[in-house]
Amino acid sequence: MIELSKVLEEVRRKLVAYHGRELNEQDTKTALINPVLCALGWHVGDLEEVSQEYKLKPQDKPVDYAFFLVRTPKLFLEAKARRQNLEDRKWAGQIMGYAAVAGVKWVVITNGDEYRIYNACVDVPVDEKLFRSVKISDATSTAEETLALLSKDRIRDNDIEILWKAHFVDRQVRFALEDLIAAENDSSLIRLLKKKVTELSPKDIRASLARVRVRFDFPIESELPAHEEDQAAAKRSEAARKALETRRKSRSPVESKQPKKSKTSIGVSLKDLIDVGLLKAPLKLTVHYKHHNLEADLLRDGTVSFQGKNYLSSSMAAEIARGTITGRPMNTNGWTFWKYRDESGKLVFLDAARREYLKRKAN
Repeated sequence: MIELSKVLEEVRRKLVAYHGRELNEQDTKTALINPVLCALGWHVGDLEEVSQEYKLKPQDKPVDYAFFLVRTPKLFLEAKARRQNLEDRKWAGQIMGYAAVAGVKWVVITNGDEYRIYNACVDVPVDEKLFRSVKISDATSTAEETLALLSKDRIRDNDIEILWKAHFVDRQVRFALEDLIAAENDSSLIRLLKKKVTELSPKDIRASLARVRVRFDFPIESELPAHEEDQAAAKRSEAARKALETRRKSRSPVESKQPKKSKTSIGVSLKDLIDVGLLKAPLKLTVHYKHHNLEADLLRDGTVSFQGKNYLSSSMAAEIARGTITGRPMNTNGWTFWKYRDESGKLVFLDAARREYLKRKAN
């Protein structure tokens, strides 16, 4: 599979090249959208996985793309011509109701540059259904991290659902905080502030609240927090265990005598990968994050050194590294944060070595 970052760079080049040219919807799909979908692991052309002009019923208006997992539609994507303004509410309104009826939670609307991701099933106004919006042409946006949430693997693992819950909660809390600050006559707030600043009178506090303009900003996360990653992995492990047990019960007695052993990514350490030679320490780790190049070192004992301090895991080091850019530590999955150069010189995620380790263990 072609790296998403490389595909997005090519799409940016095309957007510049086609700037003064009219692209209809079909040209937009071919030149700008399909390459991104392929980089996300969806096999466009495999009708079992990606159905174009999909209809739930013969009389329905078709959806441009429907993405399937185990023959169940999980994601709808509606494509628009390159110059269409996606902020027009009618585009979201047309597909949102249909997706809800079809039982499809996630909807994407794109013109090949901007991608808007909606939760079609949440019971809020259309504007509040919007989860993320990014433009590939905007080099400062989180396009790669956001679009990666739409990959086949991450849709299968339901990562987007976990991040949506955090987004939804943060938004409600932000609104509540803003309303609380804006309500200068809220006696409970004034009493609370009075306890903190005893030298001020309630009148002074009330006047100050009338002047204040506060904006609460919650950082956008594109990766699961470390504890959520462990929970998700545990759920996948349990599902796999149950599926294996079901298959065992359906086998004949002879077949059941020697079941194959399996192992998930839980418990795999960097030291394991060093010991079997998949990673050769000391090894330089790197990442390009928010226009900054961050570097760390994987040491022979499996720890990760960042800015002179050693951390027990890649995730701990990644959390601190991101904090040097954002101003505070942020829960981070180190396996999909740090990259290293493999024997061919290709820059790959640490997770590539972990997956190879598990593949060998399974054989």
